[in-house]
Amino acid sequence: MWSLGWLVALLAGGALAMAGAVHQILLVRRRARLERAREEFHRRREWLEAHFWKQAAASGRPRGLAWVECEFADEVSFARDRIQGHLHALVAVTISFEAVAGGGMEDVPAVKDQRAATAVFRYVGHQWQTEGRTVFNLNPAETIRHFRHELEVVE
Repeated sequence: MWSLGWLVALLAGGALAMAGAVHQILLVRRRARLERAREEFHRRREWLEAHFWKQAAASGRPRGLAWVECEFADEVSFARDRIQGHLHALVAVTISFEAVAGGGMEDVPAVKDQRAATAVFRYVGHQWQTEGRTVFNLNPAETIRHFRHELEVVE
């Protein structure tokens, strides 16, 4: 005869098995979404880089400087936003600027120096977007570490 203890244990075991199965399904879906996002990023990369350039150059940042050139590295680091769950693609960039006339930077010798930075792209819904967000002085790995409370590495 079944005792109440055996029945509870059987139900608890079934619930744990069901939770494990659901977890596996969600993990498979997350991996599939990541793979689609990676493929989409690489397929649209040239357009995304051009759009990044347009947005960043129009941002007015850094103040007093105009974007002259932006060279993108080949490697891409992927991270997930811990709060909203959006995927991010982070690409190392090397940026060249020139002083804007009347912007107060004309006499600064360092204006001509190239700057290392990270270009930020976000995967929202089923498409990649960029607002020209640039994290200066940090490469993608350093950007993820710096924003570790907001971002987590995606393998």
